[in-house]
Amino acid sequence: MSFSTTTAGLRLAAFVAVPVLALTVACGGSDDVTGTRSHDAVADVPSPKGGSSEGASTANTPSAPSSPSAPSEKSAGKSAYYDAQVAFVQCMRAKGGYKDYPDPKLSGHLDWDKINRIGSQPGRNEGIKAGKNNVCVDELQAAMAVEPKRDQQKSYESMLAHAQCMRDNGISRFTNPVMSGGNAVPGGDPNPASPVYDPASPAYKEAREACASKLLDGLDGMQ
Repeated sequence: MSFSTTTAGLRLAAFVAVPVLALTVACGGSDDVTGTRSHDAVADVPSPKGGSSEGASTANTPSAPSSPSAPSEKSAGKSAYYDAQVAFVQCMRAKGGYKDYPDPKLSGHLDWDKINRIGSQPGRNEGIKAGKNNVCVDELQAAMAVEPKRDQQKSYESMLAHAQCMRDNGISRFTNPVMSGGNAVPGGDPNPASPVYDPASPAYKEAREACASKLLDGLDGMQ
């Protein structure tokens, strides 16, 4: 499947607003794994409603959909971040073109594993981040505005371990994250504008599954 400078929104934040989003240490081998990706490469920024959006990363096939009317686990006792993410999910289901968009986790973070599975289906990648024609961009921005701050150093170390794991599992050119302006910027494909890897390929899926535990909650789907 980019407004506040908070780190939990890393890749999401990158596509919605400023490239401060944080969502691969050096590794061996002869491939280019220095990890110095350009910040523009990770910032797929959808413009406000009416603009176009870039595709999200992909994975397997979708799980069973939740009720399209309201995500489960919604209650008055949830945090502002969780409640804002619930509003975003409701928009994605009602107006964004994804009736099976998954509930946020209890932490408030989106469930990128399930989102990526949906986006990997033919014809279902467009709009996976903010709805078709960015119809849910306002709700996404609202959620990012109340997103809890994340320890950037811990985020960097988590993504670094993940990048090393990806390379160890056959994705040899997967780049390291970098620290920029105090924020952890994700690594990943060495050339996002013309991807080297197909996230839907069996080899890539296997590597992601093997390395999923390296990423802290909220960083899954960021690189």
